[in-house]
Amino acid sequence: MTFDLAHIWASMGFFGKLIAFALILMAVACVGVVVERMLALKRNARDSRLFAQQASPTLDAWKVEDLIDVADRYKHSMLARMLGAMFKRYLRGYDDLDGGLTPSQLARGESDRQKEVIATDLRRGMNVLASVGSVAPFVGLLGTVVGIIGAFQGIATTGSGGIAAVSAGIAESLVETALGLTVAIPAVLLFNYLSVRVANVELALARSASELLDEMETREGARHEKSSARRAA
Repeated sequence: MTFDLAHIWASMGFFGKLIAFALILMAVACVGVVVERMLALKRNARDSRLFAQQASPTLDAWKVEDLIDVADRYKHSMLARMLGAMFKRYLRGYDDLDGGLTPSQLARGESDRQKEVIATDLRRGMNVLASVGSVAPFVGLLGTVVGIIGAFQGIATTGSGGIAAVSAGIAESLVETALGLTVAIPAVLLFNYLSVRVANVELALARSASELLDEMETREGARHEKSSARRAA
């Protein structure tokens, strides 16, 4: 028998076609998730690089209000989103110094919240890849089982036996398993690839937030020392 997909599709029963269609939908969903995540990560890398270039001199001068304005211009940058939220919370902390927490402590809490939100955003849709990678082989196996059952039912109906009578039906049903693996293997590989990319972004964000918090605490301590010196004088 030649490997003719059109012939195999025409020979499949209703349930076999339904299972194959489900696997094709899974493949389309995986492609959509991968394309969307790759574009999102690319936009994040581009905007974060531009934000870092513009924010660096402003950060050295410690012009917090200007830094917030710069961060608001880069909506696709996770770095700008996190640092902008930290700076806003840092400034609000000076308006409520009687709350028991210093501005840098409030900024630290905001950084933790932002990292959780950003982690969820970075992994949006990746559960689809994980689900398809784990389920698709079993869906394909289900199609194979259904096809083999149909082949043996054909033997029972016609009364003829032998390998020749069932070989075509078994070959067609095994295509379902092959299709399931064809969908699942790329899904698993792409999930692992995106997971590494996301982990690298999260690591860079955590490092940037830690460096900024150190700078906030240093400047806060210097400000406190100057205030104490003026009161002593």
